[in-house]
Amino acid sequence: MSTPTLVSSPVMAFVATANPAAAKVFYGDTLGLRLLNEDDFALAFDANGTMLRVQIVETVSPAPYTALGWHVVDAGKVATELTAAGVRMERFAGMNQDARGVWDAPSGARIAWFKDPDGNTLSIAEL
Repeated sequence: MSTPTLVSSPVMAFVATANPAAAKVFYGDTLGLRLLNEDDFALAFDANGTMLRVQIVETVSPAPYTALGWHVVDAGKVATELTAAGVRMERFAGMNQDARGVWDAPSGARIAWFKDPDGNTLSIAEL
């Protein structure tokens, strides 16, 4: 049996937006991702070599869990930078998050969450 082509193919990430103008500002200006392409169907951003397609839909139904995340070197530093850029870090009951919104997971990971303009939950994780 041969190895499936997907093993050597890059992953593409997806989230949805009902407000492409707000998504363009958030992902492009606030998060600093480079816009690759924009059409009636999606905004395509370069997320450090991974294509992030922000699909344009009529209505977004955000998942009750993280839809997209970034592996970062220092979660506290990035949370501070995001907050300074106007991003509100999410807080969850029962999770002992520090002043920056970072949670120390039992695994040793340090994780913080935030939402995009459509309510999609995004995260940063120091693993």
